[in-house]
Amino acid sequence: MAASWSWRLLLIAAAVAGCLWLLAALKTIVVPVAIALLLTILLAPARRTLQRWHLSKGLATAVSVVGLIVLVSGLVTLAGTSIVAGFQDLADQAVAGFEQFTTWLAEGPLGLDAAQLSQFADQIQGSVVESSGLVTGALGAATTIGHVLVGALIALFCTIFFLLDGRTIWTWLVNLLPVAAREPVHQAGRRGLVTLSAYVRTQILVAFVDAVGIGVGSAFFVPALALPIGILVFIGSFVPIIGAIVTGAVAVAVVLVANGWVAALIMLGIVLLVQQAESHILQPFLMGHAVSLHPVAVVLVVAAGSLAAGIIGALFAVPLAAVLNTILLYFHGHDKFPELGTEDHLPLLRKRSQLPGTLLWSGRGSSQDDTQDDQTGATDAAPASPASDAGQAGEHR
Repeated sequence: MAASWSWRLLLIAAAVAGCLWLLAALKTIVVPVAIALLLTILLAPARRTLQRWHLSKGLATAVSVVGLIVLVSGLVTLAGTSIVAGFQDLADQAVAGFEQFTTWLAEGPLGLDAAQLSQFADQIQGSVVESSGLVTGALGAATTIGHVLVGALIALFCTIFFLLDGRTIWTWLVNLLPVAAREPVHQAGRRGLVTLSAYVRTQILVAFVDAVGIGVGSAFFVPALALPIGILVFIGSFVPIIGAIVTGAVAVAVVLVANGWVAALIMLGIVLLVQQAESHILQPFLMGHAVSLHPVAVVLVVAAGSLAAGIIGALFAVPLAAVLNTILLYFHGHDKFPELGTEDHLPLLRKRSQLPGTLLWSGRGSSQDDTQDDQTGATDAAPASPASDAGQAGEHR
């Protein structure tokens, strides 16, 4: 029995390693597609709202995408000068704050050895350099302007077509599977998408609350750096646990240099208050049962993701783990979203000679499904009667 489990585990490990290698080789494509999926989840409610205002699906998609681009460009342009100038001061003061803290550890009541502290600081600096190397390795070709532009174009292109024709693409993918596997995969995919939507929207709201709370708190001590600190906290909050700790430490270090120990302790209290309120009130209230991952699992997943793919792995590790958790629970009979039901079916192929690819390019089943999606806000194909499904399955057999 041990031998049988061993070769199965080795085979699974080899398959996972092969998938990770393939993702690393295609990172210039995989990362933009993943970003496009997240943007699609964010823009889908706006697109459906515009369609309720009697706009066509194509026009609603275009307005949603252009609106997002204009909004981001406007915010960057509005805060660009202060951010560029502020981040340099922020970096300088953060370094000075950490140096002052290490000096206090050596000369203060703790009396730690200065040589050990210096060695520890060198190790941290080396870890940062190695982390930047991991980031470079994860981003790969995206380190050049050309690849960044290519990735942006891929993300924009995929976002448009995911919004415009996502249901048909999903139908085509599911119909590539054997008939018996299509319905379970479709139902599991629906639940995985709900989990991903809950995670993304909640994480954005939580990051915004953290950024506003810590940014407003820092404005009382370093008004010129409040905006860069808030932006840094907002970005860092997307890396669970680790991002909040690092960005909060940076804010405290900056206040320490600018205003001394008393102000730094007050700032530390503000950071702890905001993060505790976020982790004990916002996260449980907003996430609910949508993303049921234990904090230990979150820490281990983030660590594994950062080791495998640097900052990109840390960003996508938790949502990927949450989606896989929901899908695996569904396959094992533990449905986290019983309210979704199973009445929403995908159309089965009617003839063995009909290739799965024709379903995507012919547009068959897409217009009616899209209309129903616009009316109900669902994320899946239109319902079909069980009798019709049974007849189609029998004809296929």
